[in-house]
Amino acid sequence: MKLVILSGRSGSGKSVALKALEDAGYYCIDNLPLPFTLEVLNRHLNKTDAIAISVDARNPNDMEHFTQEIEKIKLVHSEIKVIFIDADESVLLKRFSETRRRHPLTNLGMSLRDAMKKEEQLITPIRAMADLVINTSTLTPHELREQILSRVTASKTSSMDILFTSFGFKHGAPQDADFVFDARCLPNPHWVPELRPFTGRDAPIQEYLGSDSQVMEYIWQLRVFLDSWLPEFDRQNRSYFTFAVGCTGGKHRSVYIIEKLSEYFAERYPNVKVKHRQLDKSS
Repeated sequence: MKLVILSGRSGSGKSVALKALEDAGYYCIDNLPLPFTLEVLNRHLNKTDAIAISVDARNPNDMEHFTQEIEKIKLVHSEIKVIFIDADESVLLKRFSETRRRHPLTNLGMSLRDAMKKEEQLITPIRAMADLVINTSTLTPHELREQILSRVTASKTSSMDILFTSFGFKHGAPQDADFVFDARCLPNPHWVPELRPFTGRDAPIQEYLGSDSQVMEYIWQLRVFLDSWLPEFDRQNRSYFTFAVGCTGGKHRSVYIIEKLSEYFAERYPNVKVKHRQLDKSS
């Protein structure tokens, strides 16, 4: 039986994520106190292949003892994944303002900002031990749903899902990447007028960057770095690994580098995925 524990900040999109898991065939339970989890698992052991349980600040005691409760569950059920849904504070403030929803901790007499700070203190240990962190600050509900379906519910033959993602620094760096590298030091095709309309997926950009020794050295060093450390992450039973490369606009250099890295590592790992953040948003 697969078990997903879903947590995160209020307003970050946990309800959307839980609904996506439900649509994917998971038996979903919202706001279940963690001490009851083992009882639920035993009751549904032969009835379902997958259960998802959402826990959050509505049960502050669960947050304070989250690590201990998860360790208890792992003793009898090792196939457990913790997914954490996050968003930047400014984005959450805007969402609460637009929807006029109440933060669960404002029931304790706190202001919204104080409630968010208190919640952050409670859930920091959960974020630290999560198998996958998804920051929804720049995601639409549809994009969050797609990430849940592609990264959490997809069947796998290997233990680690590897996502290579490109982005543009002028649009903001991803908050949920394990490693972020900067390619802005490399030659920029943007300043070649005839190359500007193309992307790193197109032959003219690939020929331009592929003929530059500095670019090839950069890619080679990233390959050496990942060849050295991906096996270590895999040995730690990590379920998800995200590697990001950024350039100024997220259209040329970072896309080309991510394409080359994903081609190389797809031959070595079965669960390699690619995301071009700026290209995906413009398509």
